[in-house]
Amino acid sequence: MTITRRDVLQSTAALAAASALPMPAIAQAKEKIRVGYLHTLAVDGQMWLADHLGAWSKHGLEPDFKQFTTGLELFQAMVGGSLDMLSTGAVISNFPARGQGKMFMANAVEFATAQLWVREDQGIKTFADLKGKRIATTTGTTAHVFLDTALRANGINPSDVDIVNQRMTEAVTSFISGAVPAVALWVPFNIPVRDKTPGAKKLVDASAYYPKAAIISGWAASNDFHAKKKDVLARVVKAWGEGNDMLLGKTDEALAFLQQKHYPQVPIADIKEQYQGQKVFSNADWSKMFADGTVTGWLQQVTDFYVGFAKISNAVPAKDYFDPSIYIAAMKG
Repeated sequence: MTITRRDVLQSTAALAAASALPMPAIAQAKEKIRVGYLHTLAVDGQMWLADHLGAWSKHGLEPDFKQFTTGLELFQAMVGGSLDMLSTGAVISNFPARGQGKMFMANAVEFATAQLWVREDQGIKTFADLKGKRIATTTGTTAHVFLDTALRANGINPSDVDIVNQRMTEAVTSFISGAVPAVALWVPFNIPVRDKTPGAKKLVDASAYYPKAAIISGWAASNDFHAKKKDVLARVVKAWGEGNDMLLGKTDEALAFLQQKHYPQVPIADIKEQYQGQKVFSNADWSKMFADGTVTGWLQQVTDFYVGFAKISNAVPAKDYFDPSIYIAAMKG
C-alpha cells in the first residue's frame, strides 16, 4: 500500500481533532472530598439521598463521609485539617463567626427538632418550676441555643437554672435515670426519652419561636478549600440539590429509603415526625432566601447567642462568613 503525504496530513488532523474532544465524564478522575456530618435527618437527609441517586459521582465527586457526635467536634476536625467540609446544625453560626470556615449552603430550618423535656414526677410541669433546677444538654449546640431562647421567652434568665453540660447520649441517660429533671435535646434523642420515661413530658419545641429564632442547619467548608475550590463546592451544591429535589418531590419514597438504609433503629412513624419537625425548601426558594438576606438574618440571630455565651470577640458577621453566591450560581447553571 502506498501512503501519500495527503494521507499523513489527514490522519494527523483527525488525531488532533479527537484529542481536542472532552473526555467522557466516566473517564475523568473524580474529586475526593472529606465530608463530616451529624447523623440527624435535618443534617444528613439530602446528603444520603444524593448518594442514593448517584449524584455525587455524576458531578465528578468521590466523598468520604465521616460521622461525628456534635457540631463542635466537626468544626474542630475541619479546623485541624482532617475534613474539607461539613454538614451540621446551629454550630454553623459559631465557628465561622470566629473566622473558622465559610458557610455555603443550608439544609433546613430546624423548626421543631430541638425539644425541652421535663419530668412531671419530679414536680416540673411549667417553666416556672424550672427555676433553680438542673437541665442537661450539650452546650454550644442546637439544643442549647433553643433552650436559651425558650427560657428567656418564658421569663427565666438562663442564670436562674443549672445547665449541666454533657454529651447528648449522657444527658439523655441522666434524664431517664432521674439524675436531672429536665433535658434539652434534638431528635432522634427524644425517642428513648419518650419510650423509657413514663413521667416525661415535652414542655416545648423550637417551633414555638419560629421564625423569630429560626435555627439553620447547613454546610461549611474550610477557609482554604473555600478560597481555592469554589468550583468543587458548586458541584457539591448540585449533587445535594438532586437529593433535596427527591426529599421534596418524592417525600414518602425518600423517607422510606432513609429509614431502611440509614435509620433502621428509628420507626418510620418517627422518621416522618422528624421530617415534619424541619422546614425544607426547594432549591429555587433557598436561592431567593439566600439572595434577599433572609437566611443571613437567621444565621446572625444564632451568632449573637454565641457571641454572648462563648464570649467571641471581634465576631465575623453572618454577611461575611456566609457565601450564598456559590449556591445561587450553581442552581442557575
